[in-house]
Amino acid sequence: MDTSSQAYEAAKNSTNSTACQVQKAHLAIPLLLGILSVGCLVFNSISLWIFWFKLKCWNSSIMLQFNLALVDATILPITPLMVTYFIFDNHWPFGEFLCQFQGFIFGIHLYGSIYFLMLISVHRYQAIVHYSAKSLWRKKTFWKKLIGVFWVFLFLQGLPFFFIIKTLDSNGSKRCLTTYQSELSNTFLIYSTIQMLLCFLLPFCISMASYVMLGAYIAKISKATLQGRVIKTKSIQMITVALVIFAICFMPYHVCSTVITILRLYEMSCELLHHIETSYYISFVFTMVNCCLDPFIYNFANESFNRSFSKTLRRFFSSK
Repeated sequence: MDTSSQAYEAAKNSTNSTACQVQKAHLAIPLLLGILSVGCLVFNSISLWIFWFKLKCWNSSIMLQFNLALVDATILPITPLMVTYFIFDNHWPFGEFLCQFQGFIFGIHLYGSIYFLMLISVHRYQAIVHYSAKSLWRKKTFWKKLIGVFWVFLFLQGLPFFFIIKTLDSNGSKRCLTTYQSELSNTFLIYSTIQMLLCFLLPFCISMASYVMLGAYIAKISKATLQGRVIKTKSIQMITVALVIFAICFMPYHVCSTVITILRLYEMSCELLHHIETSYYISFVFTMVNCCLDPFIYNFANESFNRSFSKTLRRFFSSK
């Protein structure tokens, strides 16, 4: 996400003063992105392997967890491209199509994670508070259809990237994901606003409402029985991890993205533009932290996964 060229274009189009110089990303940005990519590769490879080969009997809960791991893994093919882009002074040598494809895949990863975390929160609430063997929420056929609908929606949601995103020549370099070209500014403003409201805030509110109601319910559960203690502990752990993921991975990115979308319309100093740029880079990188945190949700929701995951990790690190 090249906000340096975004800032450059915003300054050039909104002021008559000297345009700001494009600044390269700090070396810590690609370094942190590379580390998170490795963590994502390790944790998601283990998770998907356990889901596919170790858990033989899938219920609706495991289906949702598997699809969350799947959308987490979609970011992996493009992370080497992003790291290369940041290392080589924000120069994109891979062509316009791969630039658009990168935005498309990032959207699937980001909003797929948000959607499936939302579905997991709703499922957890229904499974505990409104438990019924005959409930629609417990039928695998219902969840298969619902998951399919969300995957189709994810792909359709990402298609505009192939029309909005264009590479931009700037100071002899190709810039990727520079979505603030003057001729597309209004289009991108509308698109980003819709994404902010419908693709982030709405799922976030549904997730939080589900966990608040679940929290109110489990607060009344007695700790006198082992089952009561397990349900209470696991649910609290899931709620905590989900809140951390939204707070660290998704909220900062959307706040920074919204701030940039609004402030680009006004005259700003170069110093302010560079601060916004740095904040945006950091929030972008931290969207990948959820790849390393989501396996905790699988562990808290599924005891069989917990045992297999812990055993696999011990073998992995003991072999090093």
